[in-house]
Amino acid sequence: MPTIAYGTGSVMKGKDVTALCQQAIDTGFSHIDTAQAYSTEETVGRAVRESGLPREELYITSKYARGEIQMSVRASLHLLKLQYLDLYLIHSPSFVPDIDLAWKQFERIKDDGLAKSIGVSNFTLEQLQTLVKSARILPAVNQISFNPYNYAQSKDLLAYSAKHGIVTEAYSSLAPITKTPGGPVDAPVAAAAKRLGITPTQVILLWVKSKGVVIVTTSSSKAHLEEYMAVGDLPPLTDEEIAAIDEAGAKGPPSAAVVGLRKAAAPRPRAAAATLGATLLFLVFVAFRMVSCHKSVVL
Repeated sequence: MPTIAYGTGSVMKGKDVTALCQQAIDTGFSHIDTAQAYSTEETVGRAVRESGLPREELYITSKYARGEIQMSVRASLHLLKLQYLDLYLIHSPSFVPDIDLAWKQFERIKDDGLAKSIGVSNFTLEQLQTLVKSARILPAVNQISFNPYNYAQSKDLLAYSAKHGIVTEAYSSLAPITKTPGGPVDAPVAAAAKRLGITPTQVILLWVKSKGVVIVTTSSSKAHLEEYMAVGDLPPLTDEEIAAIDEAGAKGPPSAAVVGLRKAAAPRPRAAAATLGATLLFLVFVAFRMVSCHKSVVL
């Protein structure tokens, strides 16, 4: 399995991702992550065909969300116009009323060659433990939200997965930069970025790799994709840098209120200019009133 994947969820849901996936493949991504719930399978499949690459050189993941499982996987393959998936996941335990029964259907999917590997997504430690106890075929993957701010809560899950040969995949790894900037993690990340001469984004991705976790990320920007792919050629973080990020992450992200205040404190240029103009007009008005009052008193 490639150590980094291009995701087609988030803001791409329901959109034509053909060009974006082609751009990702051209940049070096060979693992494309889609899902029934994203409504991007058809255009992911188009990008795969138009890439001109042999099928075996690409790794395609999709995820189950609804409907009868055997029909759903075949519907996904039909949209993708593929004979098989490299990885098929239960997108969320909330999508299957009975996890054990659903997993038996997934085992059948692997037995029938419709997916080379099967796995889960968004499973907690307890849910994964329950599944492992009854599974004939263990899940190959558990894809979860993972970043320095939830690492402390994810340690036991990662350790259990590793013990049973279950690969952890991470989405939302860049949340400390994209969603909750200004938190405790910023300082150790900036220090590592300065030492290595790389970006904070690359430091976060190196940190994810240091945990033995596969990265699932996305962007419509070719420059960002190149930034992500370059991580494979970068030297690792030092043990001290990893520990510093771990320790900072354990303190938790800044609150939503703090993030909102920071954003409000940095208005866009046009908004700032408008605010300044209004302030100046108000000051002129106050000065005029003061002069008028002074003249009235003198008279």
